[in-house]
Amino acid sequence: MSHEIPHLKTPDQAAFRDQMETKVARWISAWDGEEQLTAGVIGIPLSKPSISVSGASTTPAAIRTAFKSFTTYSLEYGVDLQSLAVRDLGDIEMHVTDNAESHRRIEASLRALYQKHPDLIPIIFGGDHSITCPSMKAFVDRHPGQKVGIIHFDAHHDVRNFEDGGVSNGTPFRGILESGIVDGKNIVQIGIRGFMNSKPYHDYVTGHGVTVYTARDVYRQGMETILTQALEIAGDGTDVLYVSFDVDVIDQAFAPGCPAIGTGGMNPWDAMDALYHLGTLPQVQGLDFVCIDPTVDVRNVTSRLAVQFMLTFLAGVSQRDVR
Repeated sequence: MSHEIPHLKTPDQAAFRDQMETKVARWISAWDGEEQLTAGVIGIPLSKPSISVSGASTTPAAIRTAFKSFTTYSLEYGVDLQSLAVRDLGDIEMHVTDNAESHRRIEASLRALYQKHPDLIPIIFGGDHSITCPSMKAFVDRHPGQKVGIIHFDAHHDVRNFEDGGVSNGTPFRGILESGIVDGKNIVQIGIRGFMNSKPYHDYVTGHGVTVYTARDVYRQGMETILTQALEIAGDGTDVLYVSFDVDVIDQAFAPGCPAIGTGGMNPWDAMDALYHLGTLPQVQGLDFVCIDPTVDVRNVTSRLAVQFMLTFLAGVSQRDVR
């Protein structure tokens, strides 16, 4: 019998031990398709549209592996997340070779999900940034008669033209702007870096009314000041907000597993402070994390960072009913 063997615990004893320290991997279990959720994790394993070689399609799997490294309790925010209804909805299946079909599937799948569960907060893990345009089309249609604003964290404007390279991870915000689903005056980009964008693309976003805060602005003015201004702009005349978070906005010292790493980026605490505050706001109803490449990461540190960002956002969400 197992209780007679030193250090060998019965399954019941192992379960009791787990109750003392709930891991995120145990908390975010597979969704049964019916349970009413606060938020749901959705994987979109697509990286073929990336301009540079990218293994971002492996990110959803790496994120789920990283779940094992975290508990549900945050002493910083004084919250235990395990009572929050958050489940893993799985991955949207991508076409093997057809990027346009993959984008169509993203939009169709999310539309169907939102029709059945209109109050669910999607937490999407790409994939590269090309997923955000079809995701936004479904998100905007989910809110008929309402205007949507976007808070976009990124080192890049992501408004490359379609003529030179087609739809890619460098074009999602050109697609959003040219489709007219969100007004440029209600899009705010935070963390944009020098020597990583061309002047024509900067002129394009400002010409469409987009507000841009650079990484230097964040460093000099502080995230609290920047985010306050960003929310006033993105929230001006809008009803709902979406957050798109490209992890390469973080300095490469903290996030080495991104296809487009670079120095001079934001630090993780600025991002976590912003994501916690955004989580507390009921008008924030969607979030994506994109452009992680686990194949070039170091000890899965960038995927772990993204999980910590997600948990910090959810810590904010947990405060919505108590504020």
